[in-house]
Amino acid sequence: MTNYRRSFVAGGSYFFTVNLADRRRRLLVEHIDLLRAAFRYARDRYPFLLDAVVVLPDHLHAIWTLPELDADFALRWRLIKGFFSRSLPRGERVSPSRARKGERGIWQRRYWEHTLRDEADLARHFDYLHFNPVKHGHVARVCDWPHSTFHRMVRLGAYPEDWGGYNGAPVDFGER
Repeated sequence: MTNYRRSFVAGGSYFFTVNLADRRRRLLVEHIDLLRAAFRYARDRYPFLLDAVVVLPDHLHAIWTLPELDADFALRWRLIKGFFSRSLPRGERVSPSRARKGERGIWQRRYWEHTLRDEADLARHFDYLHFNPVKHGHVARVCDWPHSTFHRMVRLGAYPEDWGGYNGAPVDFGER
C-alpha cells in the first residue's frame, strides 16, 4: 500500500473530494436531506466552517476551515459518512474485505484532501468546486445546480449570478 501522508494544519482550510463507492449511484442528491443532516450532526459535535460545498450525484467537493487548535478533519468525515450510511437502508454491494470489517459499501474508503496554501489557492478551489456540475454535464450554467453554495456566494457578492458557463461561456481554471 502507498505510504500516503495527510497534512494536518490546526485551524487550516482544506479542499476535499469525497466519492461514493459505486460511482453509478445517485445517493447524494437522492438523499440530500440526509447528507445535510449528517453535516449538521458532525458540526454540532466538532465545529468547523463549511466555506463551500457542491454535492453531485456520486461525489462532493467541500472547503472547510477548522477551529484554531484543531486539525482533525478525519474525525469529522467519519461522523458525516457514518451518519449518512446508517441512515440508508442496507442493500448495496459490499466487498468481502468490507464485510469482514462490518463496513457498508456506500463510500470510498479514502478521500482527497488538499491543504489550501493562500488566497489564490483558495480562490482556484472555490471556482473549481462551484464549476463542477457544469464540468460533469449536469447543467449548462453554474447557477442552475441546486446543491451548491454558489447561490449563497452570489447573495454575498462573491460571484455574479452569470459566472461560470452562463450562455455557454467557458471558465478557465488553468492547470490543476
